[in-house]
Amino acid sequence: MPYITSANIACGFHAGDPMWMQRTVGLAEEAGVAIGAHPGLPDLIGFGRREMKVTPEEAKNYVKYQIGALQAFTGSKRLQHVKPHGALYNMGVASKAIARAIAEAVVEVDDGMILVGLSGSVWIEAGEEVGLKVAREIFADRALNPDGTLVSRSQPGSVIEDPEQVIAASLKMVLEQKATAIDGREIPVKADTICLHGDTPGAVELARKLRERMEAAGIQVIPISQFI
Repeated sequence: MPYITSANIACGFHAGDPMWMQRTVGLAEEAGVAIGAHPGLPDLIGFGRREMKVTPEEAKNYVKYQIGALQAFTGSKRLQHVKPHGALYNMGVASKAIARAIAEAVVEVDDGMILVGLSGSVWIEAGEEVGLKVAREIFADRALNPDGTLVSRSQPGSVIEDPEQVIAASLKMVLEQKATAIDGREIPVKADTICLHGDTPGAVELARKLRERMEAAGIQVIPISQFI
């Protein structure tokens, strides 16, 4: 928690349970970290990373349910943002109908929350269409396809584990608004927020080093709500 400014907290469908939700919210509040809901598909065994056939209406209600569950642990405090997880996130990249339904879910719960979605994807358009503030997300530890989408975890090289490679790529995306795709091509990106996966090996140390290097480069690292 000391190295991040915004936390995506699982809400029980793909990970987490009431005890861990309470503990994680408490840790975030102690560290002054902004809290966001991280809703996923109802797939604990697959950690929400396996696509399921769900309708837009189902996706919408799954997200509303999970936002409400997390809000119960924050009391009167508003959640800063909502960021869909795993397969649900990628389904929104591929389907405007899914992305729009989830954006509507956020609006119906609290239209003051920020929707976090993949930079350059339909997530951004879907959020803006329903009147939400949106944060364009990039990934420090994931490889990109030439079209800016994430390389499937089933493919070799999809998760970047070398800390120096992660840091260099992150600085390039933030400072130059450019990324290097898995095929070596340079592609444009717009970065509002950087995702670090908690289950990436060495994630805590990576977060510490990345924040140090970003601040050393003159980048101000602050919660999303302070600039969106």
